[in-house]
Amino acid sequence: MPSGNGRIVVICAAFVAGMVGMSYAAVPLYSLFCQVTGYGGTTQRVTQESDRVLDRTVKVHFDANTGNGLNWEFGPKTREIEIRIGETVRADYVAVNRSSRPLTGQATYNVTPQAAGAYFNKVECFCFTETTLAPGEKLEMPVTFFVDPDIVNDENIAHVTTITLSYTFYPYEKEKPVAAAPVPVQDNTQL
Repeated sequence: MPSGNGRIVVICAAFVAGMVGMSYAAVPLYSLFCQVTGYGGTTQRVTQESDRVLDRTVKVHFDANTGNGLNWEFGPKTREIEIRIGETVRADYVAVNRSSRPLTGQATYNVTPQAAGAYFNKVECFCFTETTLAPGEKLEMPVTFFVDPDIVNDENIAHVTTITLSYTFYPYEKEKPVAAAPVPVQDNTQL
């Protein structure tokens, strides 16, 4: 083991390496945390449809955005629908590549109010999937979901009558650090 200054250099190098490793692990760990808990409006992923449908309804509002550097037109086919709680429904988003070259994007999502994320269950979704569109190509992307009937038992969220599902497509670039990802977004809520 090095002594004196050598030990300090080794400790500092290990600390820096650990911090770099944590910075790369932070996003996947945070995403996993949000998916498990519904924190930050993150929806739940499920493999089967709801087996219980209530008479109570809720409106679902659809929002769409594209990040800087992705020359796509992106939006929901339908701006808002009213569904029965527990009813499994499908909504479609549409993306069109407006550039003269192929572009790859990847979507992130959230739900507002944030507490509703724990009850918003997606059966099928295009989120977190690399999507490449050729110049001028148009693609319909479905999302199949239901609102968990247990939402009516949560006194913090039971009064909600409208839930917003929002997607943002960002340019997909391999091995680009998270800190360099574009932050501002354009609002393209409807095609």
